[in-house]
Amino acid sequence: MTDPLKSPLDSKTVQSSRVTLSQLMLPVQANLRGDVHGGWIMKLVDEAGALSAMRHAQCRVVTIAIDQMAFHKPIRIGDLVILHAEVTYVGKTSIETRVQVLAENPITGERTYTNTAYLVYVALDEQGHPVPVPKLIAETDTEKKRMSEGEKRQIYRLSQRKSSEEQHL
Repeated sequence: MTDPLKSPLDSKTVQSSRVTLSQLMLPVQANLRGDVHGGWIMKLVDEAGALSAMRHAQCRVVTIAIDQMAFHKPIRIGDLVILHAEVTYVGKTSIETRVQVLAENPITGERTYTNTAYLVYVALDEQGHPVPVPKLIAETDTEKKRMSEGEKRQIYRLSQRKSSEEQHL
């Protein structure tokens, strides 16, 4: 139950946005080589990021940007894919999340880092209009560093967007 005296726009910690998803990879998710489709992993990354953003904003969100996603190691059929997501930066209505992907052999327990992605979402009201989101409180040095880096990424994204819009006029 929510506290009636607490505004949903109060600041929130990174910790309060953390989400972990796990899913066993099955043959239906394989490509012709027998590894998991990169697109399937991208879908899971977007789901984990969106859940983290929704926990922070306490409303619906839509994906507006996905930064580069490079796969460092293949994910195999039979692996347990583990996705750790958390909010790293917020603007007025936008939320950046960091999603780290691991592949675990469920028999041996061996884990392999496969990739990290940064995604940006916009918080929406019931009519689909952007709404303000709570500020982010970074408590650890790592969280503070990620928040600073997130601000730099957002400045870069906005400059790229402006440049792209000017080219299409």
